Amino acid sequence: MSVDGRTVRADAQRNRQRLVEVGRRAFAAEGGKVALETIAREAGVGIGTLYRHFPTREALVEAVYRAERSHLCESAAELLAEHPPDRALRIWMDRFADYIAVKREMADALRAAISSGAITSSQAREELSAAVQTLLDAGGAAGTLRDDVRAEDVVAGLVGIFLACNQPDQRVQAGRLLDLLMDSLIRRHRLRGAKGPV
Repeated sequence: MSVDGRTVRADAQRNRQRLVEVGRRAFAAEGGKVALETIAREAGVGIGTLYRHFPTREALVEAVYRAERSHLCESAAELLAEHPPDRALRIWMDRFADYIAVKREMADALRAAISSGAITSSQAREELSAAVQTLLDAGGAAGTLRDDVRAEDVVAGLVGIFLACNQPDQRVQAGRLLDLLMDSLIRRHRLRGAKGPV
């Protein structure tokens, strides 16, 4: 593995991954308020090791956020290997909800990374759209999902749902809205001999 052009030893790589994993759980549970010392202790490393990998809280938050986004995007192909495309897309939407929940808990710390330019919304939407396109393409080929939908529009719809339902107690309502969005993506087959859309 290479970080900032440097080769990282296997044990250092494990420590970094462990810190990101523990950081994700801690930020999800306690938001940006969790002490870095607590994260280091739960990861089984000293605070010096944490600071060698992540010199600031924002650097750790950025790494957690990027890992979450990568995991979400990579899961599209994994879901397609296990489920039909329409089912895979709906499960992916639920995973997007989990991603948003973690991101919400890290909101204050993320603002610093966004204001520094380390994280850009355009890059995030591009990666998320590519994952959705993988699912849409598979559904189009299978004849279960519409092939006239833009992936970026689906991502915009998902973001809109979670802007409208931005509290944890609104998760059930968000699920209903995800079902509505999913319903709009299902390919409706025309009846033989019918004219116009059905």
